[in-house]
Parts: sequence; C-alpha cells; structure tokens
Amino acid sequence: MSQLILDKVQSFLQTLLPTLGLVLFEVQFRREGHGWVLRVFIDAESGVSLDHCSIVSRELGNFLDVEDCIDHAYHLEVSSPGLERPLRSIGDFIRFQGKKARVKLHNEVDDRKVLEGVIEAVGEGLIHLKLADGGSVQFSLEMMNKARLTI
Repeated sequence: MSQLILDKVQSFLQTLLPTLGLVLFEVQFRREGHGWVLRVFIDAESGVSLDHCSIVSRELGNFLDVEDCIDHAYHLEVSSPGLERPLRSIGDFIRFQGKKARVKLHNEVDDRKVLEGVIEAVGEGLIHLKLADGGSVQFSLEMMNKARLTI
C-alpha cells in the first residue's frame, strides 16, 4: 500500500515539478509518533523558496484529495533537502564543488573512515576532497557509505 502511494506521488511530482523549475529529491511515507507523514523534498539549482513549498503542497494536496489514494489521516510536509543535504551522486558532488562535506566510507582510506573537507574536484569517477589539515583524499561513490554537506 505505501509503495503504491509513493509511486503515485512520485509520478505526479515528476510531471508538476519541471513546470516550476524544480526537481524531486525524495519522497517518504511513514508512520511516526504523531501519525502518518508524507514528506516531500524538492530541489532547484537556484534554491527552494517558501513559495515553491507552498505551491507544491497545495497542488499535491489537491491531487491526493481527488485521487483519494490515502485512506487514513496523514500530514503532508514539503521542504528542501536543507543546508546539510545528503550527497548521493557524482552530479551532487559536481554541483557543490567548493563546499564543505562530511563523508563516511565503508573502509578506511589513509587511516580514516570519516572525512571532512572541501569538495575540490570531481572527475573520472573520483571525488577529490581537500582536508582541513591540508591533505587531499580521493574516493569513488562505491567506497562511500554516506555523505552530506556541512556548514
């Protein structure tokens, strides 16, 4: 049931968001302490405004009311991935070159499993991170457990 809802929401948003200059980052539908939450994260090259979130929330809310695919109470939340957003793809690392990131690796590189530094360069499947101590480390997406921007 939850996957059907996620599929319908994603399909609708894949049509709506490009018309607003936005892209879909993630959709979650889960039970939390205060009930069910449908959480939508949207993104844009120029950033996400409160107006963007309001428009998407209104349009998605109307769609869900018409489709009536959620048969119980839920909360709808629409927001951006935030300042400390996850980095999931080479494209994310390219987009945020020059920004600070925290990366957790599956295995140690240069005796470190957790790296923090500035995304220096991305090329040939490798991400180059300039560390605070002046050193530099490179790794691939396959070596990465998770990564996010830091402020």
